[in-house]
Amino acid sequence: MPKLTVLIPCKDEIQHIRACIESARPIADEILIADSGSTDGTLEVVASLGGCRVIEREYVNSADFKNWAIPQAACEWVLVVDADERVTPELAAEIKNLFAFPPPCDGYSLRRDDYFLGHKINHCGWSRSRLIRLFRRDVSRYQVRRVHADVQVAGGRVGQLQGRLAHYTATDLDHFVAKQHRYSIWSALDAYDAGKRATLGRLLTHAPLRFLHTYLIKGGFRDGRAGLVVCGLTALYSFLKDAKLWALANSRVREDQTATAAVAALRQQAASKRAA
Repeated sequence: MPKLTVLIPCKDEIQHIRACIESARPIADEILIADSGSTDGTLEVVASLGGCRVIEREYVNSADFKNWAIPQAACEWVLVVDADERVTPELAAEIKNLFAFPPPCDGYSLRRDDYFLGHKINHCGWSRSRLIRLFRRDVSRYQVRRVHADVQVAGGRVGQLQGRLAHYTATDLDHFVAKQHRYSIWSALDAYDAGKRATLGRLLTHAPLRFLHTYLIKGGFRDGRAGLVVCGLTALYSFLKDAKLWALANSRVREDQTATAAVAALRQQAASKRAA
């Protein structure tokens, strides 16, 4: 029967870490906590719960941090569960059934049920995308990018799970907006390095069209006022990415400042906000 490491990356997750660990225990042969400098008592909670192995390192970005942690898993299979996520009983049962025999694929994708300030979000374009979270340790790594990296499975044999993770994406609005700000910096840097630039047309239309798409076409209005807020913040995130992409090439703090200096300034800002 295959053995499973549940990998939980975290930093300052004292409000989440206990519930996350307990949700993973029914299926984990090993619980591996990858911490990036918690100072709020998270590791003390982990120690009090027992049965977890802790590794620690500075955080650069999500993909870099997880790619460092994955090879340190003791088991052949790894399930990545962020601290603000929970393994649902349905997902745990499905993985147990899958591991009753050698799994036919090298990786498995799943979806999440998202909660925003306690409200379950069923529309807004959330809970639709599939993420590869269960995979063989030795053939799977995250893409090399700063944000929103996907797992790449060598050989490409990827199946699908029907069970879901519960994702408590925001329990505090200020922290959620701060995360949007941080991610928008990284996204802009990825886009800039790929040769993309923010055109006038994109600055004018991207955020409004994003709002209309998520609120009307994706049905965000069905999630009530919480859906309205989510769609508005999604549009804001789109504009922040475009604005920062524009700033990378065009910011002029002084008349003689070059675009290269502007890029360096924004990169320094991104580095100062690299904690998860």
